[in-house]
Amino acid sequence: MAHKNLPAVASPVTPEDHQQYLTFLLGGEMFAIGILNIKEIIEYGNLTEVPMMPAFIRGVINLRGSVVPVIDLSARFGRNPTEISRRTCIVIIEADAGEDGAKQDIGVIVDSVSEVMEIPRGEIEPPPSFGARIRNDFISGMGKVDGKFIILLDINKVLSVEEMAALSQIGSEKVAEPST
Repeated sequence: MAHKNLPAVASPVTPEDHQQYLTFLLGGEMFAIGILNIKEIIEYGNLTEVPMMPAFIRGVINLRGSVVPVIDLSARFGRNPTEISRRTCIVIIEADAGEDGAKQDIGVIVDSVSEVMEIPRGEIEPPPSFGARIRNDFISGMGKVDGKFIILLDINKVLSVEEMAALSQIGSEKVAEPST
């Protein structure tokens, strides 16, 4: 049986070839978190401070009856605490709370949310071995977009298992919804 010359067909682009990220500004730098970890974005406000917590834990919020710890990402990176402005947001992230596959909602304070963008896998470089102004293990990669780099965060490293254990104790308590 003779084989005919078939035209070359480009392999279809699969969803795995592109990942969506929420980009945001923090201290003048652009960062991104995988969109699958994001639950919602809310206005900054109604934060209750909790005494004797690490400096990067700004407090807790009541999110539909659940206590959600709020992390100041800038302070977590060893920088100055975020200065609150009218564009400051809290990004609610679902992070791993331990080895049993449990999830924990955590609020993260950012200067401002930019956009959701797709970054092709081919445009993601490995984290730099030095020179980043945050811990190297916090970075999952460097996304190249329009000739600039966006720091892609490994949110489960930023919110590590040890800290998650402490945070889950706060989050396991339910707050009564205000009655009207």
